[in-house]
Amino acid sequence: MALPAALARVPFPVIGAPLFIVSNPKLVIAQCMAGIVGSMPALNARPAAQLDEWLAEITEALAAWDRSHPEQPSAPFAINQIVHKTNDRLEQDMAVCARYRVPIVITSLGARSDINEAVHAWGGVVMHDIINNAFAHKAIEKGADGLIAVAAGAGGHAGVKSPFALLQEIRQWFSGPLALSGAMASGDAVLAALAAGADFAYMGSAFIATDEARASDAYKQCIVDSNSDDIVYTSLFTGVHGNYLKPSIRAAGLDPDQLPESNASAMSFGGGEGSKAKAWKDVWGCGQGIGAVDAVVPAAALVARLKREYAAALQRVVARSPRM
Repeated sequence: MALPAALARVPFPVIGAPLFIVSNPKLVIAQCMAGIVGSMPALNARPAAQLDEWLAEITEALAAWDRSHPEQPSAPFAINQIVHKTNDRLEQDMAVCARYRVPIVITSLGARSDINEAVHAWGGVVMHDIINNAFAHKAIEKGADGLIAVAAGAGGHAGVKSPFALLQEIRQWFSGPLALSGAMASGDAVLAALAAGADFAYMGSAFIATDEARASDAYKQCIVDSNSDDIVYTSLFTGVHGNYLKPSIRAAGLDPDQLPESNASAMSFGGGEGSKAKAWKDVWGCGQGIGAVDAVVPAAALVARLKREYAAALQRVVARSPRM
């Protein structure tokens, strides 16, 4: 199946994942100018009125870039909407997205037909993130255009499925847009995602360690200094299982090897600055792929590295391919 127009014009097959608190217009703009989809959660704009200002900033900056770089136009951007019932800003934020005709909307924590229909009304594309094949079926049945398969090792709210198993099951019945998330931090991983059946790699944690990201210097350096052994999978902080950096858990006064469990009723994604939002600030989400991150760099430099690694990996595969 051909990709929708917005996704078909992405120069390099990577979607920068929306990073709660960390993603901002500066990062989104840099990602899009570098040739990948840049994204951010609507809830990162606080107060809610700031979302209008941010979307104006993004659309104006990308339009200016496209005018001055017709030979290298920007990639489209995406806004992440938490459609869980606890998000009391959803209706307001969707109205703002409609005014700016946001090209791509990434929906999380629930699939809703009304949200998909609203996005389609302004010509947008909906990508819904899922952690298993059952949720994938529900998302498409409710009108999502594409899927983001969140496999084991992803930062934030991650699944437990092998990326190979999850992609295989989805591709048995779905031929539409598909992105793969889970320990993506290198050009080799981008090529592997495509080889396994995805259209895009979905990459978040590596972009935390960029100059544009709205993360503390300590958070960025922790990613540089850490690897997969420093990641813990727990539901304690939001009620949904996710991956977090062990050093930040220790700094919060907890033993990362002896954490209690939480449950989904603890989730809170509203517009306030409550305890759950504070937990996300104090304890740092991160995926298992960060062993590939060895420095804090501009987002454009990170994308350039991914492109070099992708090209080199492709050459290796071609060189090793059996002659048929």
